Amino acid sequence: MSTPELLRGEGLPHFEAIDAEQVNNEIPALLTSLNDQLETLETSLQQRLAAASPLGWDELMPSLHQLGERLRWSWGVVSHLTGVRNTPELREAHAKQQPEVVRFSNRLGQSQILHEALSRLKSSPAEPLDSTQIRILDAELLSMQHRGVALRGEEQSDFNRTSERMAALSTGFSNHVLDATQTWSLVIQERDQLNGVPERALEILAAAAKEAGDQAADGSEPSATEGPWRLGLDMPRYIPVITHAKDRSLRETVYKAHVSRASSGDLDNAPLIEEILQLRREQATRLGYANWAELSLASKMADDVPAVESLLEELRASAMPVAQKELQELGECARSHGAAEADALAPWDVSHWAEQLRRERFDLDQEALRPWFPLPQVLEGLFSLCERLFSIRIKAADGEAPIWNEDVRFFRVMDCSGEDLAAFYLDPFSRPASKRGGAWMDECLSRQRNADGDLTLPVAYLICNQTPPAGDTPSLMSFEEVETLFHEFGHGLQHMLTTVEHPEAAGINNVEWDAVELPSQFMENWCLDRSTLMGMARHWQTGEPLPEEDYQKLCSSRTFMQGNGTLRQVHFALTDLRLHSQWTPELNISPDAFRRRIAETTSVLQPVKEDRFLCAFGHIFAGGYAAGYYSYKWAEVLSADAFAAFEEVGLEKDDDVAATGERFRNTVLSLGGSLRPAEVYRRFRGRDATSAALIRHTGLAVKAS
Repeated sequence: MSTPELLRGEGLPHFEAIDAEQVNNEIPALLTSLNDQLETLETSLQQRLAAASPLGWDELMPSLHQLGERLRWSWGVVSHLTGVRNTPELREAHAKQQPEVVRFSNRLGQSQILHEALSRLKSSPAEPLDSTQIRILDAELLSMQHRGVALRGEEQSDFNRTSERMAALSTGFSNHVLDATQTWSLVIQERDQLNGVPERALEILAAAAKEAGDQAADGSEPSATEGPWRLGLDMPRYIPVITHAKDRSLRETVYKAHVSRASSGDLDNAPLIEEILQLRREQATRLGYANWAELSLASKMADDVPAVESLLEELRASAMPVAQKELQELGECARSHGAAEADALAPWDVSHWAEQLRRERFDLDQEALRPWFPLPQVLEGLFSLCERLFSIRIKAADGEAPIWNEDVRFFRVMDCSGEDLAAFYLDPFSRPASKRGGAWMDECLSRQRNADGDLTLPVAYLICNQTPPAGDTPSLMSFEEVETLFHEFGHGLQHMLTTVEHPEAAGINNVEWDAVELPSQFMENWCLDRSTLMGMARHWQTGEPLPEEDYQKLCSSRTFMQGNGTLRQVHFALTDLRLHSQWTPELNISPDAFRRRIAETTSVLQPVKEDRFLCAFGHIFAGGYAAGYYSYKWAEVLSADAFAAFEEVGLEKDDDVAATGERFRNTVLSLGGSLRPAEVYRRFRGRDATSAALIRHTGLAVKAS
């Protein structure tokens, strides 16, 4: 009898063979097998511990890793498919099996025998441990502490029940956001309502109308010129309307729909948020921490909550006067156009007038630049950059690997000699009916060796939600979409170019969460590098390169609205941190009202009453950023300083850039979680990071002076 696909546990998954029925049938079988294996391992270790002799790494760690890896492979595929190929049946199967998955994870993390064995291995190893092994053991022991290994009896039972409930709530939160985003739409029949919206966007809106079965008044199919047009809250449809539509009431309608997602009816996430926050605090208290933020920071670079608060306050104080001045300038721009809202700008006016001011100040129309950024050419430019910096070659390998949607592409990564190093999937386009929004990188396969010495090469999932092709027109990317692709590829590079032989510390594994954004944000800096940008920006129809004047405009506009951009990130980060360090039900104030108090000092425009942003804040309620959203700004200091190393040698000097790139590859991208991030960074830079480059890149110091 052949092994069911979901239980194969190695190699690339055959996604097309995995459905809800298999999840319901095979995940229980897998968990039964894993529980049996764990019991066998515990029995063996108990005998070894009784002997009171030193314990060897190979006696424990490979078996322990394999237990976790088998679950990660199978359940990881299920979780991946719920994000990119969601169906009601798959969602139900995921929700049904998740409690048992959590129970096994808890049993693994709470095994007294495993904890004793790990402690013995660290204190009395049979052979000397290297620094990577010690770091892995420290992380494993801390993880077990955070998973309740020290708890006993009813306290541990409560902890486990809470863990299961928290997992279910996070999944429910994510599903609500997906459903709310998918459910809302608005059909526009009159072209005048969409004045200002670019032709490219009208094609997308008409295509959505056609897919929904809408018809024009005369019964004809929707078209970009005649309509009807179906608006939505997925980014490819939302952004063009909120940015370009001249109809202010339409902008208000779509804005309020967007910021109120998942905040009413059966999809209301507000009760889930309160329960999640309350349960996280309870869990933290059980583990001996004052709150969830304290627990979260125990495994991060940042020392404590005051250290994060200090960084965020520094950024807030620098950005606030700049943001206020920027808002004033937007009002002046609106006034010059005779706009009634000039003296009382609302949140749905900011993107619109910012784009207008950008055009006037820099003569830059972001939408007009899309034809120079077709996806195939952007990929070519990205891959050329990676060859220039890291001496790797990336080759399309479509058809060589199973995929989950016809949009998905597959690539191989090789060294200059042609030897395979890694591979990755790219799923670039928005599919609001079945794919959650945002962009992310995740592990498909991790670098590891089996007992026979055979090496598994890393494979990454790279997921974006950019504008899809329309008719014969390829996916024409906004510059922001280009930056997003480079960002996620940075995560992918750290996963794929690791050389660490211990899988527990390879790639992004064991990297402190507030350092994990370093490679991703570092790669964003290259989007404005002349060689990179001008090498990939060619008109999709004529092949003409991006005009020099447009390149200069992009560079000149680099710091445009950075005050508001920085303040926005500070608001998100501070809200996250304080919800997880200060909010309790006993305050008799809702998380939403609590967030609004924070907005008084972190926003130049206060949230409107319909703004229920928290209800769609998946990063902290359905992702891994709880009490960790500050990581983006924390890592931005590192990434700006890292890019400055290339600026210092001269971006036009290919040999010096290549040498610096090799050093970056051999440290940040190679060493993964084998060392503390600060040490890894010092090996690259020769010193600790400073904030000078970030301040210079954002232009805040100049603007505030």
